[in-house]
Amino acid sequence: MTSSLRDLKVYTTYPHSCSYLPEQEATTLFVDPRTPMSSALYSQLSLLGFRRSGSHLYRPNCSNCSACIPARVPVGSFEPKRNQRRAWRRNRDIEVRELDDISSDEPFELYRRYIEERHHDGDMYPPSRDQYQSFLSAEWGVTRFYGMFLDDRLVGVAVADVIDDGLSAIYTFYDPDLQDRSLGTFAVLWQIEAAREMGLDYVYLGYWIKQCQKMAYKIQYRPLELYVNGSWVELL
Repeated sequence: MTSSLRDLKVYTTYPHSCSYLPEQEATTLFVDPRTPMSSALYSQLSLLGFRRSGSHLYRPNCSNCSACIPARVPVGSFEPKRNQRRAWRRNRDIEVRELDDISSDEPFELYRRYIEERHHDGDMYPPSRDQYQSFLSAEWGVTRFYGMFLDDRLVGVAVADVIDDGLSAIYTFYDPDLQDRSLGTFAVLWQIEAAREMGLDYVYLGYWIKQCQKMAYKIQYRPLELYVNGSWVELL
């Protein structure tokens, strides 16, 4: 088993069109997928700004752009804003349950509708069962699936990985007909509370991209820590 970050092999993709900033060219750094991966090594890589997509660990490595900034919420000092408190109260009737897996038809159909109605301009469109399974698969014994239920009907799913110092929020999808409930906000708030109850310090939110509306929302969770020039710094 790989015991040191110095032993890792990484590869870069050829420059390609950026899915977040269309005017930019992107290059991605990938950990060699043949690397034996453990929860501890995955946690170390998360501290360095890497993210998981399926069984792949990656980080942007663009020569002319540094817009993608890793972000995490320190759960001990997090204070919800007024609109976040409203979203929490609005969803008091939601029951969150941990699911064994999300391979059945019900969660996939929810995912399909979410992508088709909310992200039809993204690189996950059109949604397919194979893409769904590979993207949100359980990896290295750390992945958890949290179902959001309203009157026993599945209305949302949050996929998160439990790493050494936090929860890494992988993806959330929900019923697009329930837009007024702000289920995306509720899912982040719920994961912050879950991390606190588990004695973990952070919720990793992925990349904050100021110029991309779909990724800029993360700045609303304060205080927020950003990974800049090799260090995590707090943005109050």
